[in-house]
Amino acid sequence: MKPIATEKIVKLIELENTLLFEVDRRLSKKEVKEKFEKMFNVKVDKVRVLIRKNKKLAYIKLNKKNPAIDLATKLGMM
Repeated sequence: MKPIATEKIVKLIELENTLLFEVDRRLSKKEVKEKFEKMFNVKVDKVRVLIRKNKKLAYIKLNKKNPAIDLATKLGMM
């Protein structure tokens, strides 16, 4: 899992509590959710995936109890 940070993603982090990660194409949404929750010890509400240029991008919406901005700061995205 590799975090992606752009201006659009920073806006998503602030407004929608959502992070963007590049993930392995073989993982399902459920596997991405379980792996993310275990790796960062947070609760995930929803996972949306997008395949672009042979890369799988996962939009990961965190629970309101876990602010995405805190995790983004911890990962060095902000």
